[in-house]
Amino acid sequence: MRTLLIVAFSAVIASCSEESPEPPTKWSEQPLPANIPIKPRWYTQAQVDQGETLFRKNCAICHGQNAEGTSDWKKRDTEGFLPPPPLNGTAHAWHHSRDILRKVVREGGANFGGKMPGFMNLLTDQQIDNIIAWLQSHWGDETYRRWQIIDEQSRAF
Repeated sequence: MRTLLIVAFSAVIASCSEESPEPPTKWSEQPLPANIPIKPRWYTQAQVDQGETLFRKNCAICHGQNAEGTSDWKKRDTEGFLPPPPLNGTAHAWHHSRDILRKVVREGGANFGGKMPGFMNLLTDQQIDNIIAWLQSHWGDETYRRWQIIDEQSRAF
């Protein structure tokens, strides 16, 4: 019996000393569960086309022609504001539900640490959705699927 306990204890110790890969630290780096269905995107190509025109006219001056944002978008400027982030799926825009994205475009970015002006007097709700459609058309499938989960969860409450 004593030999069996020693062998078992040795096996436990050996398994603890084996290096195991670090688990991903960010939700965006963790693999998506296989049971999450792939849903079609919510927008049409016509919305994407209209959104591109609207984005280039109203947003590109700050966020870049292809929604690439500024290179140091995480670093506050001398006034304490965050510069325009990328909106092409490489930054944090996909972490926000469509309602939050709409709100930021309508009301501006002051509540999020930036100084983006609000566009509620310049753009209709449909035009704002078209801009969001164009932005999301740049997002890869996995980024979009992660956003879908966030968006669906935000509407569940």
